[in-house]
Amino acid sequence: MGLQQALSALSLDRLQGIRRGLEKESLRSDVQGELAATPHPAALGSALKHPRITTDFSESQLEFITGVHATPEACLAELTQIHQAAYRAIGDEMLWVASMPCGLPSDENIPIGRYGTSNVGRAKSVYRMGLGHRYGRRMQTISGIHYNWSMPGLGSDDYFALIRNFRRQSFVLLLLTGASPAVCASFVEGRPHQLQALAPHTLGLPHATSLRMGRLGYQSDAQATLSVSYNSLESFAASLQDAMTRPYPAYETLGVRNPGGEYNQLATSLLQIENEFYGTIRPKRTIRPGERPLHAMRERGVEYVEVRCMDLDPFEPVGINTQTMRLIDIFLLHCLLGASPPDTPDEIAALARNQHRAAEQGRAPGLMLERGGREVALVDWCDEVLAQCVPIAARLDEAHGGAAYREALAAARARLAALDSTPSARVLAVMAQDFAGSHTAFVAAQSLHTKAELLALPYPAELAMQFEQMARQSVADQRAQEAADTLPFEAFRLQYLAAAQLGLGV
Repeated sequence: MGLQQALSALSLDRLQGIRRGLEKESLRSDVQGELAATPHPAALGSALKHPRITTDFSESQLEFITGVHATPEACLAELTQIHQAAYRAIGDEMLWVASMPCGLPSDENIPIGRYGTSNVGRAKSVYRMGLGHRYGRRMQTISGIHYNWSMPGLGSDDYFALIRNFRRQSFVLLLLTGASPAVCASFVEGRPHQLQALAPHTLGLPHATSLRMGRLGYQSDAQATLSVSYNSLESFAASLQDAMTRPYPAYETLGVRNPGGEYNQLATSLLQIENEFYGTIRPKRTIRPGERPLHAMRERGVEYVEVRCMDLDPFEPVGINTQTMRLIDIFLLHCLLGASPPDTPDEIAALARNQHRAAEQGRAPGLMLERGGREVALVDWCDEVLAQCVPIAARLDEAHGGAAYREALAAARARLAALDSTPSARVLAVMAQDFAGSHTAFVAAQSLHTKAELLALPYPAELAMQFEQMARQSVADQRAQEAADTLPFEAFRLQYLAAAQLGLGV
């Protein structure tokens, strides 16, 4: 079935049933643009149990989680409210509005997230300790925005077909929304890199779109040995299970505990747990308490996809706007409706090379990508994809009324025609024009401006009370969990990591 035919077969009810939610990470920094060394703000309650505000890798890295919404506007409204609550809790600090981090201390002085004394809380910290040993803590301070998306009537095979096409064409989003072309020099201190000096203490690449998604970002030699197939839930699950049960020599040498008995990591396998596997997009399923994500997916199938390649846009108050969300909706439908042949190990390797090229040189004139064994210009391929999206945008507008989807697509096509209007190009231009090329000075100024803008918004008393209540309840819930634990932590760790918990044979 052709794309147009598949689109016509989609009912307006199903298009209206599309749901999305956001997860957004941001470092807390001081006004000088250095990483905040303070604990998670007490006014925000328990990072373990708060339904909307937690921490990501670092104690200094907030993560905001919206509920599930029927419109981009509702999603953005909730994310804005979460920011309003957070800004009121962080005092003189600010939220760093860029994906690439602020000024960082030495690796061992980047604080790991703390979640209390329960077994679940301790496991979260030990997992992060493992990430620090395996990849370095600096890499883990990179922040992004995840877009969770579902549509009624899709099964696991549909979602995996979407994922295969997304991986083939994710360069479209890197080029049009990437916003991390530069970084503070502290991020790569002592590490080999291919960046150029743009100013004192600032490094970058002139045509980069998203260094976060390039070789400096979430990459590792260990994970490069994985060739995870997205051809079916079964093949994906088998690949992940192998990675979580296969010992990895370097991690075996490190050991689960150090000679003093403190934990280095949760396990010595290639992946400690499912979340350690990096990717531009992930299949997801809501888990039950204590359940492993892989078991949940094997038992109940894929529920939604998590788009993971989006940078924070420093020009947007909460890092994303509704037009970008609509572009992602359109793009995901394009990935779903187009023919999606099985992937192969050769194609998976080519996709990784394409991702690095698009991330590090995406705006370079004449940049070529690999496509089916030949080279094609990135801009031409991108233009072809966006042209195929025209009827998709029109159909979404038919479902929702108005012209917002067509406008979002038109804006994307205009950006493609003038690459100096992309967020990555704008970041470099403003840095050079107003901040003597300094990444830290630019982001610090933008972060202060954003804080003032969000604090100036109306903040009704009932909203403040709602967040105060969530914070209080989260603290009570954490205490209850800590009091209810009976298993020693080591017994809990072994039980949680047992292969049987992965849904073997299901």
